[in-house]
Amino acid sequence: MNKILLIETATDVCSAAVADGEKILSTGHITEARSQASRLAPMIQDTIAGAGIRLRELAAVAVSSGPGSYTGLRVGVSTAKGLCFGTGIPLISVGTLSILAFGAIRSGAVKEATENSVIIPMIDARRMEVYTALYDIHGDRISETAAVVLTPDTFTAEFEKFHRVILTGDGAAKFMDILPEHYRSRCVFLPSHPEAIDMAIPAFRSLQQKRFEDTAYFEPFYLKEFIAADPSKKLEAVLHPDRRL
Repeated sequence: MNKILLIETATDVCSAAVADGEKILSTGHITEARSQASRLAPMIQDTIAGAGIRLRELAAVAVSSGPGSYTGLRVGVSTAKGLCFGTGIPLISVGTLSILAFGAIRSGAVKEATENSVIIPMIDARRMEVYTALYDIHGDRISETAAVVLTPDTFTAEFEKFHRVILTGDGAAKFMDILPEHYRSRCVFLPSHPEAIDMAIPAFRSLQQKRFEDTAYFEPFYLKEFIAADPSKKLEAVLHPDRRL
């Protein structure tokens, strides 16, 4: 039994899906901002019904774990934990930036990319701040997650190291406007929101490896901190901890 309920609520656009392994059986979306609390449970019920199964036939519930909207993450995780407590099925968490990275892979943006490429998902954290990390073209995270303020020089080291840079998430649009012109030919821009369907692969991997969360104590990864002084140095320290600044 490999059926997993996928719940994504890290941004204003939230979604749910039921997957059988990596195959999507049904989906649901809410595009109305700040409506997760009232509409999430009915959407989940409809999504499960659309898959032609009952709740107790699920092998696990997977939820986006952040970073992202404080309210959205809290609603999603609380709902997922309630379903797990009620049925006795395990809880799986999937990082929101990982979801965006797998969305970029699903889009086909990496098909022509070489191994010397990087995916940089970015979640809008208001003003010019974003939550971000680096991923390889297989969806594996290769840096720590950081909250950073975007400047034209933010990803200079990545442009110097990688042949192709894939920028995705709703934070990508903000960086598009300030990216230096000489880097644009090596960029792929994919402004997007995290989607529940892009949780299927990492959630199924967690199910196979039995990597479950402690349902009673699991909390979202909010990652909201104040960024002071030089944001480029902050990012460099997080993405490249082996370097001396």
